[in-house]
Amino acid sequence: MVAMGPSKYSKLQNGSDVRGVALGKPEAVTLTANRVRNIAHAFAKILKQRAGKEGTDGVRIGVGRDSRVTGRELSDEAMRGIADAGLDCAAFDLGLATTPAMYMSTITEGFEYSGSIMLTASHLPYDRNGMKFFTPDGGLAKSEITEILDAAEKVEAEEAGGDLFTGPDQLSSASFMPTYASILRSHIIAEVGAGDAPLAGLKIVVDAGNGAGGFFAKDVLEPLGADVSGSQFLEPDGMFPNHVPNPEDADAMRSIQRAVSESNADLGVIFDTDVDRSAVVDSKGMAFNKNRLIAAMSAITLRDSPGGTVVTDSVTSDALTDFIESRGGRHLRFKRGYKNVIEKGKEIDNCPLMIETSGHGAMSENHYLDDGAYMAVKMIIEAARRKGDLAGLVDGFEEPVEALEKRVRFGDGAPEGYGTLVVEDFRSFCEGGDAPEGWVSADSNHEGWRVSVLSGGVREGWVLIRQSLHDPLLVVNAESNAEGGVERYMKVVEAFLDKYEHLS
Repeated sequence: MVAMGPSKYSKLQNGSDVRGVALGKPEAVTLTANRVRNIAHAFAKILKQRAGKEGTDGVRIGVGRDSRVTGRELSDEAMRGIADAGLDCAAFDLGLATTPAMYMSTITEGFEYSGSIMLTASHLPYDRNGMKFFTPDGGLAKSEITEILDAAEKVEAEEAGGDLFTGPDQLSSASFMPTYASILRSHIIAEVGAGDAPLAGLKIVVDAGNGAGGFFAKDVLEPLGADVSGSQFLEPDGMFPNHVPNPEDADAMRSIQRAVSESNADLGVIFDTDVDRSAVVDSKGMAFNKNRLIAAMSAITLRDSPGGTVVTDSVTSDALTDFIESRGGRHLRFKRGYKNVIEKGKEIDNCPLMIETSGHGAMSENHYLDDGAYMAVKMIIEAARRKGDLAGLVDGFEEPVEALEKRVRFGDGAPEGYGTLVVEDFRSFCEGGDAPEGWVSADSNHEGWRVSVLSGGVREGWVLIRQSLHDPLLVVNAESNAEGGVERYMKVVEAFLDKYEHLS
């Protein structure tokens, strides 16, 4: 019997999202209009089934999109797929939107959709697109995405798409982004406590990267009195002509730092395409992203939640752990993947913050939603209170002297579970006495295997080897507080990996 490979729908799954190629240059299109329509159809039918069990009638689903060039067409197809699912299914076109806003549309009075779909592929190139799904309970889990994609494949096999469509009665437009902006404004007004113009006197530069974040300057900050005149790339452009809209990207961060300097601004805020991630730059050009953003947000949240736990991904620095503990908190270093981090935080009492080095960050006070605009609001509130002095928020936090991430791919013929085998061997290497003196396994390892490197009994750096979440490769991360340390660590790692014939 011939083993069947992954289906064309299952290949679109990227953890708790759907992702694919939406323009066929140079690669073949995998996220076709028809597949988007079938996936939306399947989502609507699953929501109908849930609603039926709860004794309610019909479903209402909001559909939003970021600025990608394929967004309009795929959004229209998603709406058609929803309507195809039955006369009791209604689709609402929310137009250009952000991912966090799409969740908020399911719980905000006057909207309260049964579910929502966001067409986005975050910071990926213009030819990609994807789908994120929400209900009032939050973003869907990996298993729920699998269920939707399996159902979509059946929709295609049964040629059900289009059979039930009855026309415009099931299709409407709605305007939710102004309501979402007002929610953010209200939070700033309440926290800063300076009347209706709490940001008067602050100059804040916003870089939307030509994604969906331009509203933040125009509809959130400017009405509260902020000077946003130095802002850039606010207009949506799905070709992303200026820089990659990604707060992790070095060129993007240099762009916002330059804009802050040239505008003599107090603060800069940069978003990814769909605004579920952000980073901040202070007036002196200090970047608050990755570990420093986590440190700043930890200081804010632990002040209001003493003794709380901050959950992060596995690649955060030792210095971050020291900083969180110095603020009276506990640091739980968990797995990569923002959904993993958030779901772990939900299990813990007094966990105010769950955040990845990628910039995905959620707070218990904000529905456990990874919302880049809300994160930016929290930092702006702090800047207003501190008269722009965000550096003081992270006093005592130090970045490592050196840091490196290396990806090692599996060659052809690598057996299933190869990455797990290598990681387990690395654990044995570190714990069995073969590793250099001073290589000590970390106190907790929830993903891959991490070792602290000691020098003279003092922690100098660390090394982590882990299996990639989605790709056939290993990822090696290393940091050192000593010059030349990372090079020394990597020589040990490379010698260890050299014996594995399927690594390249």
